[in-house]
Amino acid sequence: AHAFKLKVVAEGVETEEQSRLLRLMGCDEMQGFLFSPPVPADVFQQKFLLPAGGSVTLAA
Repeated sequence: AHAFKLKVVAEGVETEEQSRLLRLMGCDEMQGFLFSPPVPADVFQQKFLLPAGGSVTLAA
């Protein structure tokens, strides 16, 4: 991916060891239970967008 100037994103990261190894391998972004369990869209909006002064329209 880096050869094509793309970012490498790892899904399903659950442990610090996985995170460490992915960083060593050059992974740019990670997501998974290590960082946060899944949250409903309205909770995400309240927790992460609205405190920063943002607004968003949620699709049904």
